[in-house]
Amino acid sequence: MTSYTSTQCLGYPIFTDSLERINLDNQVMVNTINQYSYCLAKKDKDFREALLNSDILLPDGVGIVAASRFLNGNRIEKIAGADIHKFMLEKLNAECGSCFYMGASKKTLKKIKKRIAKEYPNIRVGKYSPPYRPFFSEKRSLKMINKVNKFQPDVLFIGMTAPKQEKWAHVYRSQLNAKVICSIGAVFDFYAGTVKRPSKIWIDSGMEWLGRLLKEPRRMHERYLYYGAIFTYYLTREKYRLLFNRNDNKTKSTEVYK
Repeated sequence: MTSYTSTQCLGYPIFTDSLERINLDNQVMVNTINQYSYCLAKKDKDFREALLNSDILLPDGVGIVAASRFLNGNRIEKIAGADIHKFMLEKLNAECGSCFYMGASKKTLKKIKKRIAKEYPNIRVGKYSPPYRPFFSEKRSLKMINKVNKFQPDVLFIGMTAPKQEKWAHVYRSQLNAKVICSIGAVFDFYAGTVKRPSKIWIDSGMEWLGRLLKEPRRMHERYLYYGAIFTYYLTREKYRLLFNRNDNKTKSTEVYK
């Protein structure tokens, strides 16, 4: 089993390695974390467990990148869901591999398959659009698993929104016949073109979140403004905890040498 370099931030092992080291020899669970998912996981232990049990947990957002630098002085690079999606497609195309898309609408999946056929013609593509449910019953989940296993993809992309997608993948991981399991949510719509991702200028400046907020304020304001404020609170509290522990340890060390 390949071990990947990571750095601890806010209690999570954040991936700092090269995507090039991902191979298809052993099953790998890939998830992403951002300020929104971090806040959700504070109150959802199953979601937190799913994130902690990732083989690769990508820093998908400037909030996590900033947190690592603010708390530990570690500079890390943002790796979005769209980045891992593009990387895996290029790898699969070079190796004549296969991928399976689980989630989104039939219309979206059809557009994804059509685009891949044009851009990555060497990839064999499977897809399944499960009916929307707040959670999936065991019977429904077994049907979803059978769809995946019949196809036997190298990479399984799951796009059923967080935290449902991560928790589902965590529970059924051992039953899924896929070498890489990757929960990437909004990337399905971005790649299909049903939702336009902010331009490269927004992305490169670290302001992609603002571009998405301005484009869809009604849908995105809670994610970025409300949870942004909560994340800042958690971040500040953690910083004070670290400073207190550091000062407390210095005091104890001084007392020992008196």
